[in-house]
Amino acid sequence: MYYEMRTYTVKLGQIKEYNKLFEEIGYPIISKYTTLVGWWHTEIGELNQLIHIWAYESLDERTKKRAELYQDPAWLNDFVPKAFPLLEKQESKLLIAAPFSPIK
Repeated sequence: MYYEMRTYTVKLGQIKEYNKLFEEIGYPIISKYTTLVGWWHTEIGELNQLIHIWAYESLDERTKKRAELYQDPAWLNDFVPKAFPLLEKQESKLLIAAPFSPIK
């Protein structure tokens, strides 16, 4: 199993708006392509960040599913134009579990 950790730095004061938008519009779309492991926001350290982790069976599956998402008209027309202006920065990291990790 492969996990992708995405960290979004949201414009000041926009966390609630982004979360609401994602819950109502983005999540129903993206959940057709991948599995959400968890979704958090920061309270200590660098603030105004959303951290979310997505699960994939393989790197090939991730590539395929992300490509499909980026072709989805609902994602492109209903979510992206509303969500992306709320973001300042996006980061993505691929996490590969150690053999002893309880999450594989």
